[in-house]
Amino acid sequence: MINRKDVPLRQLFRFRHGRMAWLLLAVGLGITAALWHFSVQLVADRTEALFKTQSLQLKTAVEQRLLNYEQVLAGSAGLFAVAGEVSREAWRLYVNRVDIDRYYPGIQGIGYAKRVLADGVDRHIAEIRADGLDDYLIYPVSERSEYYPVVYLEPGNARNRRAFGFDAFAEPRHRLAMERAARTGEPTMTPRVVLVQETEDYEQVGFLMYMPVFRGNEVPETPTLRQQRLEGFVFSAFRMNNLFDGIVGLIAPFLDVRIYDGGEVNRQALMYGSNLGSLDEEFTFTMSQTLEHGGRSWLLQTRSTPAFDYRASDPRPLIVLVAGTLMSLLLFAFALVLIRSRLLAQASAGRYRAITEGASNITLVLDRQGQPLYASPSCEAILGFAPERIRELELETLVHGDDRAQLQASFEQALMEPGRQVPVMHARIRDVAGEWRDMEGSYTAMLDEPGVHGVVLSLRDLTELKAAQSELHRLAFYDPLTGLANRQLFRDRLAHTVRRSRRTGEPAALMFLDLDGFKRINDTLGHDAGDTLLENVARWLTGCVREEDSVARLGGDEFVVLLSSISGPEAAARVADTILRRLRQRVRLSEHEVGVTVSIGITMIPHDSEDPGVLMKYADLAMYQAKERGRNNVQFFTPAMNIHAARRLLQQEELAEALDAERFVLHYQPKFDLQEERVVGVEAFLRWQHPEKGLLPAQQFIGLAEESGLIIRLGELALRQACIQIQALERAGFEALRVSVNFSVKQLMEPGFLDMFRQVVTETGVSPDRLEMEMPAELLNRNPRQLREVLGSLHDLGVWLVLDDFGSGACSMASLQKLPLDAVKIDHCFIRDIPYNSHATDVTSAVIALAHKLRLTVIAEGVETTQQLGFLRAAGCAQCQGNLFSHPLDEDALIGFLVRQHERALIS
Repeated sequence: MINRKDVPLRQLFRFRHGRMAWLLLAVGLGITAALWHFSVQLVADRTEALFKTQSLQLKTAVEQRLLNYEQVLAGSAGLFAVAGEVSREAWRLYVNRVDIDRYYPGIQGIGYAKRVLADGVDRHIAEIRADGLDDYLIYPVSERSEYYPVVYLEPGNARNRRAFGFDAFAEPRHRLAMERAARTGEPTMTPRVVLVQETEDYEQVGFLMYMPVFRGNEVPETPTLRQQRLEGFVFSAFRMNNLFDGIVGLIAPFLDVRIYDGGEVNRQALMYGSNLGSLDEEFTFTMSQTLEHGGRSWLLQTRSTPAFDYRASDPRPLIVLVAGTLMSLLLFAFALVLIRSRLLAQASAGRYRAITEGASNITLVLDRQGQPLYASPSCEAILGFAPERIRELELETLVHGDDRAQLQASFEQALMEPGRQVPVMHARIRDVAGEWRDMEGSYTAMLDEPGVHGVVLSLRDLTELKAAQSELHRLAFYDPLTGLANRQLFRDRLAHTVRRSRRTGEPAALMFLDLDGFKRINDTLGHDAGDTLLENVARWLTGCVREEDSVARLGGDEFVVLLSSISGPEAAARVADTILRRLRQRVRLSEHEVGVTVSIGITMIPHDSEDPGVLMKYADLAMYQAKERGRNNVQFFTPAMNIHAARRLLQQEELAEALDAERFVLHYQPKFDLQEERVVGVEAFLRWQHPEKGLLPAQQFIGLAEESGLIIRLGELALRQACIQIQALERAGFEALRVSVNFSVKQLMEPGFLDMFRQVVTETGVSPDRLEMEMPAELLNRNPRQLREVLGSLHDLGVWLVLDDFGSGACSMASLQKLPLDAVKIDHCFIRDIPYNSHATDVTSAVIALAHKLRLTVIAEGVETTQQLGFLRAAGCAQCQGNLFSHPLDEDALIGFLVRQHERALIS
């Protein structure tokens, strides 16, 4: 007996015995060091990338903010261009509607400096005082040929009232900006200034943006004309801290941000400083960017701060170092354990070299006469005989009679060749239950081996292996659900039939079958019901053909039938007709009764082709032709189908190319509220700008997009363009309008739809409550659980949900009650026949009444006549759209239409 104390630990640590363990330790520590260095560098790179990203985003935000303020000035100048003379009350009303506190933070006021010639100063002062400013004077006082005093400035708070009468033209920094604005006709910014509104106890650096106002509706073409027609300047005053604290706090709250006027770094040019940097001026990253706007150049300087470095720090390098070191030590210890086990095994190799006690093998030790001396414990697990009773057994009675001679010959050969393993032989061995088990084994004579002193017989049980091989064969060639041949086995059978048909000239037929409406059953009743239906269909198909024919399931609800030998197409048609009649029945699934039909495509062998792959393609094309012709019918393949498929493929490629080239635009049809008689939203219609066919409506390519899967990309494109249009409407002053986007069933049921929707809304910065989502009524017949999850998430975001084509087709009323819908849209086929068709008027009234009961807003589309409008108004319809109000408009025409509607509303 070998004692573990015979292998002391100090022996294991010697390099001669433990070199593998030491090598593992060295390799582990080396890999740990490399990974630690890599993780440190990765964290540093990620931190630098984060710093650069925030710095670039900060620059973009500042540029966008300045551009927005420039647009505000352009609108103010446009007010003078449209109205000519603007009263103080009109100016106050305009600025209040702009709502600068909400939409344009940082603007201290929007004002107007009027041009006054030297000979008209007294008259001007009298006019302004008569207008309500009793103490109005022009300052600073000096003799000049012309003055530009501030006459309007809103909001009219105490701070801004100090600026009335201030002639900025007398101050050089203001004058340079005003002269440039008058000369170029464009907005111009002043250098670093202190606003006259500031108080002595707290002053902020600021700047002003001037835009000239000219007589007439257009900017004069030459500088001379601009100077002659100059009426004054509209301007915005900005305090730098108020303007940039919000931007910096939102985008880069932990960066030290400084802005210098003129592109030079000095204290006199500093316009803004967040004062977050280190007191010792120490920083990890810095970045300088130049902003060019309004004739001024600013230097934007960003630096990392200790707070930024702390937030960007990452514990993973330390974790990698500690974990790697521990893993290396554990591997080292494990290797030492293995080495010790090997040394112990080598010490006891004499007895255990031949005897194994694995559960999958039986080891017997026999004497020279073949009588058993020892049996491994696995003998009981495999054969059922207790190892201690092995001496009582007669081995000859346990071996099949046909195998005894071979077993005896192998035993005698082992005795003649001691130490050599005799080649593997097969034998059938009886277990304790009397069952024969297939086994393989070998003899090794070890009569002189210490601890053995016998002939070792090793047996391995092959019974479970052969059963597993049989099961693997079944799984490899048969469908596990239906038991039919799978695609691989059917391909072999089809190839064999094609070769036989080519050789004998006897025709055969290939049928491609697809269940009609299987996906709807699967979605509504569940996969278990779908599996039950597929099992029934497999049994019915097998009963419709002969034994020599083949039925296979390719996957999903696709089946194929191979008629190995028939007289001609008429015989194939008869079999197909039998299948149609057999499958055209109603089945009870999950306590629901559903109807089953099938569409069949047939191709003839070898008439149509002698290539198995081509035959499968032809049968598939014929099946799709059967689908297009109403389903539940049979179609034989014709060459025209191949041409049609090629044409569809070319159309799909053209559609995909148009997507890549961004040849799709949105047109918008206004939607009117009948009670308030105003536009409350627009519906977006997708148009394809075809290079040859011109502008194509969605009806001409949506079906192709659905079939090819490109509808997913088209939907994202339409949503993104609609969000961009919402931003344009907001800038034009139409913040309350919602934009409606149409989505198909396939888009909404796409697993990644919600993630795509959230990403587009986040990237464009649009509030989800500005969006309406229109979806077809057939959506109510889909998987209710998935539908509630998708629509519930959209409703939680604030999206307005509209059910389109309401009243047409069949839809689940139960689903309609449970879903978070906001509105329904009456299908235009009913509106079209109002008031001349009593059926249309009755259905429309019923639909409106039902929607009111469900507390849903009712929208009518396709309104083209005043009679239709009058009926809908009387029936209680809330909103309408159609050519009576406006055709679908492009972006520019839409803005013009909305402006005209707004002006008409003001007049009325």
